[in-house]
Amino acid sequence: METILGHAQALVYTLLSLMPSAYQRDSLQAMLGLFLEAQGQPSPQHSLIKSGSALSRFLNEYAWPTRQVVRVVRRQIVQQLLQSAPKGRRPWLQVVVDLTTLEKCGKFKAFASLIRVLQGKRGLHLVVLYLVVGECRVPWSFRVWRGKHQRTAVQLAIRLIGSLPPALTSAFRVVILADTAFGSVAFLKAMRKRRYSVIVGVRCDRKLADGRCVSKLVKKGQQVRLEGLNFPVTISWLYLKRDGQLEKRFVLSTRPLKGSTITWWGRRRWSIEGFFKTIKHRFGLHRFAQQTLKGVYRWLMLCFLSFVLVHWVHRATHAKATPDWKVAATAALDALFPEVAACLALLQVERARSLLDSLGIAVHFVHLAELKT
Repeated sequence: METILGHAQALVYTLLSLMPSAYQRDSLQAMLGLFLEAQGQPSPQHSLIKSGSALSRFLNEYAWPTRQVVRVVRRQIVQQLLQSAPKGRRPWLQVVVDLTTLEKCGKFKAFASLIRVLQGKRGLHLVVLYLVVGECRVPWSFRVWRGKHQRTAVQLAIRLIGSLPPALTSAFRVVILADTAFGSVAFLKAMRKRRYSVIVGVRCDRKLADGRCVSKLVKKGQQVRLEGLNFPVTISWLYLKRDGQLEKRFVLSTRPLKGSTITWWGRRRWSIEGFFKTIKHRFGLHRFAQQTLKGVYRWLMLCFLSFVLVHWVHRATHAKATPDWKVAATAALDALFPEVAACLALLQVERARSLLDSLGIAVHFVHLAELKT
């Protein structure tokens, strides 16, 4: 697993080399350092080593190659996923798709058309594609839902899945995991055309071809035909605890599987919910607070990148242990941005110097090169 850490370090060096000036390299490190503090408040004004206005200009104005950064990150993700694949029979690539809301209030003139209300929540609505191979899990891409009379969440999900590179789709067996919102006829037909297996939630009142509802089924793993589909699907169900009570959720598979197997795959979809909680509450995905569309896109991209770097460092140091994201982020900051970590440590000591003086403690910093001379 030590190669994963080298992989993360190589990615950071490459990204820094893409910055057109030393000033912007410093800004990139400072911005990623903010995300890697994992306090959920990575706003530029909270930076201790760069001014908030400098970081704001870095996000909103400066002409660094955003698309090239995205291409480099994706290329490294593909390499890491391929290296994480076990030998032998082609492993499964779990492609999890879901919609999340970055709630916002106030006015955003530069991208007001993107701030919509969905299910009572006002904000930026993202359809996110999340990839899982064994213990390796990374966000791949996202699209913004722009409201009614625009592309639906299902259409955006189909486009996202279509963006997966052939290097992945040929090396893995692909299974699509999604919730009930993506169980439409259009989505199932599009995935069948691509020959991808689909495990997706289904409404209890969904009609079968014979007029019955899904809720009337009594046997798990039963093959049925849904209204509007010209191919059979297999239905199972699972129970989730909600408000102290068990709630029955139906799941369908486009592959003929046992009911217990469909239930097992159906639970795997919830991995993206844990990702959403982490990326928001630890890395501050929803706190973009930028006034330009470019600034928002760069914020989201750097936030996703920070999650990937922390995940890789955690895998390199703790393998299969459940991550404490604050501890893992601190380790990633120390390993990937040691100069930023050192500056933050020195600033903390300086801020506490009056307290240390009152306790009779004197702290002096000496460079090791001076000691050698």
